[in-house]
Formats: sequence, C-alpha cells, structure tokens
Amino acid sequence: MKNSFITIVSGLPRSGTSMMMKMLEAGGMAVVTDNLRTADEDNPKGYYEFERVKQIESDKDWLPGAQGKAVKMISELLKHLPPNYQYRVVFMRRKIEETLASQKQMLVRRGQPTDVVSNEKLAELFRRHLERTFAWLEEQSNFAVLFVEYADVLQNVAAQAGRINEFLDKTLNVEKMIGVVDQTLYRQRK
Repeated sequence: MKNSFITIVSGLPRSGTSMMMKMLEAGGMAVVTDNLRTADEDNPKGYYEFERVKQIESDKDWLPGAQGKAVKMISELLKHLPPNYQYRVVFMRRKIEETLASQKQMLVRRGQPTDVVSNEKLAELFRRHLERTFAWLEEQSNFAVLFVEYADVLQNVAAQAGRINEFLDKTLNVEKMIGVVDQTLYRQRK
C-alpha cells in the first residue's frame, strides 16, 4: 500500500540531496522530478529536481500527486509546505566548509564569480538559516525528520540506508540503495 505521507529530501544546496534521491529511487520509492536539469560534471548522476517546487508559495497543486513519493526541496522552502499533509523529511547535513567548497567549484565550472560574498559570511548565513529551520521543524506536528550526515552515508552506507529504510516504514530495498552510492563523488572533503 502506498504511504500517504510525502517524503521530502532537503538540506542546503550541495549537501547530498541528489545522492539521497538516487538512493530512494533505487530502493523502490517513486520520485517526483521533471528531468529539466540534466546531469553534468557537478552532479553526474542527475539533480532530481522538480521546478514547480520553487513556486511552492503559490503553486501547491502538485502536492496530492506527491503522496507516497519523494521530492527534493531546499531547506529554505520547507516553511511554505501546507499543514494539511504529513511529511517525512530526510534532511541532509554536510560540513559547511565542504558545502561551500562544492558550491565554489560549481561556480568556477560555470564561469561565475566566486567572491561576491566571503566564505566566512556565507558560513554564518548558512548556520543561522539551519538553526532557524531546525527550530521551526521541531514545532511542526505534521513533520517527522531524520537527519542524515553526508559523510556518514559515504563511510557506512549500509547503516545509513538501514536508518532511512526504518524511518520510511521499511518499504525500501536497502541493498539497491547501497549499490548506487558512488564514493568517487565525495570530492570536497574537510
């Protein structure tokens, strides 16, 4: 039977959300994606994005079709999810320094400036955002949250895949989840 909750894979950009979506898909969960943003050097396995997510403040019509499925959403948008659904959030966490290094590398590849805001300022903004987001999530009765450390998935994928499967009502094929994690994509280590 299909779960009635919506699985949200969230976190800061470059925190491992695409990897988590790939794991959930491999494990047998349907994913909500439009495949508009295609794989590239920064995400060679794909981005797993759904453009309508970015308009969640004004467009919620896609939510009924997301029940029983996983959708990727940056943490800044979580607060716009309506209260009349149940959500299971797999929240990806990664060292801020690694996240910033990964973002910087992506900007370099795209020929975009990397010095608009200092790393120190960005790190502080990210930390404050995460503190506010975690506090908000704790207050939401229709949200259940599992925090998953990006490095932990790469260091012990079997244990982490098992935790995720437990959190999502033991509906996933853990062996297949394990099989899609690519250690070589952990390129910015701190």
